[in-house]
Amino acid sequence: METGSPPSAGTTGDATAEPAWIGLPPGLLRMRRLLLVVWLGLLALALGLLLGLLAGPGWAAFALLPLALTAWGWVLLGRNWRSWRYTERADDLLISRGVLWREETVVPYGRMQLVEVTSGPVERHFGLASVQLHTAAAATDATIPGLDPAEAERLRDRLTELGEARSAGL
Repeated sequence: METGSPPSAGTTGDATAEPAWIGLPPGLLRMRRLLLVVWLGLLALALGLLLGLLAGPGWAAFALLPLALTAWGWVLLGRNWRSWRYTERADDLLISRGVLWREETVVPYGRMQLVEVTSGPVERHFGLASVQLHTAAAATDATIPGLDPAEAERLRDRLTELGEARSAGL
């Protein structure tokens, strides 16, 4: 999976060629894994202390369950992160995601009503932003999470420009 900036047309030039897919940057995976470790680590600590004080030291072993969930979640987050990708094609934006249930969203440029870049406090701390695409049909709304803010703004500007050009031709 590529993580660099996309080619301007989204493909290698041949109309039948596969689109150039762009994966999400590793910062999103780091952020999600850190949040997983912090929250489940705090839960394990609180559970161990409470069970140790109230029920005895033997029961405090149940605090290992959140730690096992942390290990399992670590792997699942990596698989989920690797499954996200997007590509800009001539007439639409393709977003693909999912491990067990693959989901591909096709958003035609001419149907885009609003393209916005959002970044919450945690995302800003990690230098990430998300691009949200809104269309007339709520079923085709889409989000690309965890992008570099410069790439998110570039994508927003490009999609807005392409959307205005396509909708003017309707």
